[in-house]
Amino acid sequence: MAALACGRCLPRTWLCRRAGQGGRHYRAALCAELKQPLAIEEVARRPVRPHEVRVDVHFCGVNFADILVCRGQYQERPHLPFTPGMEFSGTVLETGTDVSSVKEGDRVIGVSSFNGMAEECITDQKTLWQVPEKVSLQEAATLPVSYGTAILALEHRAQTKPGETVLVTAAAGATGLAVIDVATNVLQAKVIAAAGSDHKCQLAVQRGAQASVNYSQGGLKEAVRRLAGSGGVNVAIDMVGGEVFLEALRSLAWEGRMVVLGFAGGNIASVPANLLLLKNISAMGLYWGRYREQDFPVFYRSLSSALQYLQQGRIRPHVGSVFRLEEAGLELLDSKEPPASASQVDGTLGTDCHTWLPLYFMSHVRIYYLQSLLCIGCTSGQ
Repeated sequence: MAALACGRCLPRTWLCRRAGQGGRHYRAALCAELKQPLAIEEVARRPVRPHEVRVDVHFCGVNFADILVCRGQYQERPHLPFTPGMEFSGTVLETGTDVSSVKEGDRVIGVSSFNGMAEECITDQKTLWQVPEKVSLQEAATLPVSYGTAILALEHRAQTKPGETVLVTAAAGATGLAVIDVATNVLQAKVIAAAGSDHKCQLAVQRGAQASVNYSQGGLKEAVRRLAGSGGVNVAIDMVGGEVFLEALRSLAWEGRMVVLGFAGGNIASVPANLLLLKNISAMGLYWGRYREQDFPVFYRSLSSALQYLQQGRIRPHVGSVFRLEEAGLELLDSKEPPASASQVDGTLGTDCHTWLPLYFMSHVRIYYLQSLLCIGCTSGQ
């Protein structure tokens, strides 16, 4: 994890007083108009239902889906105004009458359907996980989407074995870095990281990849062949699509496994079925969030494993610099192009799509932006 530097924080007494009093309103980031900056407004509380839990949000991730939904480009289109935010961490403020899995004061991480980017969030008790005592809420907030996806891709779908070689594209993105972390430090696999610049390749190697390929400087297949040998790689995790996907597919070894996580490059390639036949290759997709409806035990286990790995010190989530909650809409969710420091990752469509990482925000203080070098802001108990 990147070195931390603690900046100005809100007083602990303010946080405790706020949680204790539980006012009638809380602040939330609202998308009132598509393709426009988010507005930070006071929102009225609603009662929790019997199976629901109210959480005092400390951190919330901003993922590609949040960016798309605020631009009206996502498959789910909530009614305006709405609050984005799919993953969060915090402490339990209130529980419904039928809730038995958590209690007031518990530290938790959770997933929701676009309502996490606020000081408070209500969610079903089934989509909360208790955070172990030695794990900070800041680190825990990095787990749901990125590490949940990485764990299911590598363990559940590809069934990666120790000693195998894994190729990951968009390797400097949040999910790419999580794949590197899990593959290297949990599964004891070898990782070849593919990204679109030398700087991104360097970051991937720093985070655990054994080798890297800058695919903006030449063909991916030939570069991988030089690193992995003529046999190829056992597993490929692709988030780019298009020609990068095809090159990764052609880099697979006999009985290799390709897992498709997305199409950040903007193009969806057609699978040449003859390649699957000739090498007995398996090509499969992974939509992590869909497991919540289709196979909840697998979905729940992915985050339970992530928390266990973090508690055991086997994974090291990468957290970067911070922005204020009020800056969230201006930084990434407006209608303009992303800032140069965030230039298109596991995220927006474009040719250089490998460094835009999710934000993580602490609703009481600031927003955390991954991959930068500085993390500023802290409160007790994180």
